[in-house]
Amino acid sequence: MKKMTLSQHFAELRRRILWGAAVFVGAFLLGMMVAPWIQQCLTWPLMNIWSDGILLYTGLADGLMINFSLAGLFALLITLPFGLWQLWMFVEPGLKKNERRFIWPVLVLSPGLFLLGAGFAFFVLFPVVFKFFVELNQVAPVPSVLMPAVRDYLGFAIGMLKVFGIAFQLPLVLVLLNRIEVLKKNQMIAARRYAIILIVVVAAILTPPDIVSQLLLAIPMWLLFEISILCMRHD
Repeated sequence: MKKMTLSQHFAELRRRILWGAAVFVGAFLLGMMVAPWIQQCLTWPLMNIWSDGILLYTGLADGLMINFSLAGLFALLITLPFGLWQLWMFVEPGLKKNERRFIWPVLVLSPGLFLLGAGFAFFVLFPVVFKFFVELNQVAPVPSVLMPAVRDYLGFAIGMLKVFGIAFQLPLVLVLLNRIEVLKKNQMIAARRYAIILIVVVAAILTPPDIVSQLLLAIPMWLLFEISILCMRHD
């Protein structure tokens, strides 16, 4: 393999960063066109169980700012895999064979687990939680009209997608720590009861204050914890 000078490394890094920036700009422009469709998709779980519901724009610039935010999110989701690939191509020549085998699965599995967690939140958590909140507000003891602000709703929905996407990284993190001999399998088994308590506490902090949504995060995290133990190497 041909060795590169320090200046050549910087030039290569600059080229890959510029490619990433160009992809982000292109994805952002595309995101501005598909932002209304993204907004419709994100509001579908709520509108599906609240067919006569109305979401509220509280300011004249709300529509534009929401489109900007959704376009930025879309561009980030498109650019991130490309950026990880560019990073891999930059560092891969300097890695040893065993290091390549170690890092490559992370780059593949991490986005997949994130999408799995976000999909679980979208298709399982959202219908249950939104139905609970809509029904709770409809039986309020005082006269009331439920009209959530669009920006508040989208902030909540996107935040929950991120929470579940990150939470589903748990098995990958634990297995990696096991492979680099930071965690041992028998230690994880011995700490199971404490891990379950920690999972319940984290679920209570990260989800809305109702037992259903907390269980919908805590139970998958506990199952992922058990899967992590099964995937760990024996001591």
